[in-house]
Amino acid sequence: MASTDWQTDLRNRGYRLTPQRQLVLEAVDRLEHSTPEDILTEVRRTAGGVNISTVYRTLELLEELGLVSHTHLGHGAPTYHLAERHHHMHLMCRDCEKVVEADVDLAAPFAARLRERFGFDTDMKHFAIFGRCRDCQARNG
Repeated sequence: MASTDWQTDLRNRGYRLTPQRQLVLEAVDRLEHSTPEDILTEVRRTAGGVNISTVYRTLELLEELGLVSHTHLGHGAPTYHLAERHHHMHLMCRDCEKVVEADVDLAAPFAARLRERFGFDTDMKHFAIFGRCRDCQARNG
């Protein structure tokens, strides 16, 4: 999403694209799956006066507005990415910690069975599967 789209999107919802919001959106766009601390480091490459609470507040607002989404990839801080790229599951390697995106359609039969059997509607937007990636399996047998 181009920054002009962000500006229009925010303005249509009654908000301005402040320099901090733009820097956070650009950092999320560049980094893809990143923690608030990673985003802060990226933002500080451009603007020195931004602190972690500004990043958290900005991410919270941007998530409420549907511009960014988060997922939990383990026990640490949530990772953020642009919402427009959000329709995927996260495959997380326990060995090298690489994250691979997989289309949520792969899990449609699983989600249907959960709905059918338990009446449970699965939120695939926050779905992460842990295991070992192909490279780590080949390396470690």
